[in-house]
Amino acid sequence: MKTYSSKFVCVKGLALLVSLLLYGCTNIQNMNGQKTISEIRMTDEGYRIFLNNEPFFIKGAGVDNGDIDALANHGANSLRTWSTENGEAVLDKAQQLGLKVMMGIWVGLERHGFDYDNEQAVLEQLERIRERVVALKDHPALMIWGIGNEMNLESQNPKVWEAVNDIAKMIHDIDPHHVTTTPLAGIDKKTVALVKRKAPEVDFLSVQVYGAMDVLPELIQGSGYNDPLLITEWGATGYWEVEKTEWGAPLENHSSKKADLYLERYQKSILGQSKQVMGSFVFLWGQKQERTPTWFGMFMPDGNESESVDVMHYAWNNEWPENRSPRLIDFTLAGKRANDNVRLKAKESYSAEIKVQDPDDDQLIYDWEIRRESQSTKSGGDAEYIPEKIDGLFEEALSNVTSFNAPEDPGAYRLFIYVKDGNGHTAHANIPFSVEN
Repeated sequence: MKTYSSKFVCVKGLALLVSLLLYGCTNIQNMNGQKTISEIRMTDEGYRIFLNNEPFFIKGAGVDNGDIDALANHGANSLRTWSTENGEAVLDKAQQLGLKVMMGIWVGLERHGFDYDNEQAVLEQLERIRERVVALKDHPALMIWGIGNEMNLESQNPKVWEAVNDIAKMIHDIDPHHVTTTPLAGIDKKTVALVKRKAPEVDFLSVQVYGAMDVLPELIQGSGYNDPLLITEWGATGYWEVEKTEWGAPLENHSSKKADLYLERYQKSILGQSKQVMGSFVFLWGQKQERTPTWFGMFMPDGNESESVDVMHYAWNNEWPENRSPRLIDFTLAGKRANDNVRLKAKESYSAEIKVQDPDDDQLIYDWEIRRESQSTKSGGDAEYIPEKIDGLFEEALSNVTSFNAPEDPGAYRLFIYVKDGNGHTAHANIPFSVEN
């Protein structure tokens, strides 16, 4: 990665004094709405991003139409986007709430058909991005430019990194006050070497991992990357990383298991690697369909929070929220669990049971539903359709025990349970099942 003398500074002795003299008035300017100057320095604690001469350990989330007010209220200090769409509005809202922004710049992906051998298309993309950088570069909430997203995923043409390098150079030419990064899908020695060789203008790398967060320290060491690092996406174990049923349905962890993993992963692979890792953006501060409506989103469609939000509140504040989410203990369908390859006969009656504890003894509300299994083969977070919900199957669906008639059409389905506490929290789980004649 390119080392800018104004970007990477060793905070020791004279260097610290010089830095204070150079940037001492910046905080006063920023209070009046002036730009935030970001740089990376090596400190006694490791690499750190400094904003206007103050160290800033990133405690943030990826926000995709999520509740930014809730993000600030839970103690985060930053957020990231994936594109500059609505960039002005996002930056204004962040500034209002005291948050900083890693502004994502959407860069064409090969898997979407972008051809990096098409010089005209690459040039037009660069000019489009230049316009957005010029429009946003002086906003006081801007912290980092994130160039592209997982450009290495399903990518074959090495020219993609030349394009990333040109974007980074263009940004440095017109905005020398903000550092740049590019988020990678995973981290390995071959990719790191390629990006460092082809895109030296990028200031540092970011990585995005899910189940692999459990072994991220080993992955970083094996990659040979020793420079500053951000974790720009992490969270639930991915649908590509879990056990599957005999008919290929991935087994999703329930909300309490996810919450436990969020905490373990944050402590081990973010705080535990803080010599190199400068913070993270947890995924996803919002809700989306990706194999299921609950796989990666930390919120429900109605805005209720999952237990993973409780965990991030604790991670960012070192204390739990006043009211906490219901906690799931066990979930069975026809006496079986999700990994038992549950097979049902069409139109026959079956029972399901969810066992839950609420830390605050709140009155719980149970919402059951059945949907067809997603047949999507999308990757990289690309938009998916939401499978249809099958109505008219439940005999009684208001308690922790329910009965329903299996759908009449053979195929793959999921039974979902949502447990609400009446205070803005929802626990969730699902079991895939197959209907046979």
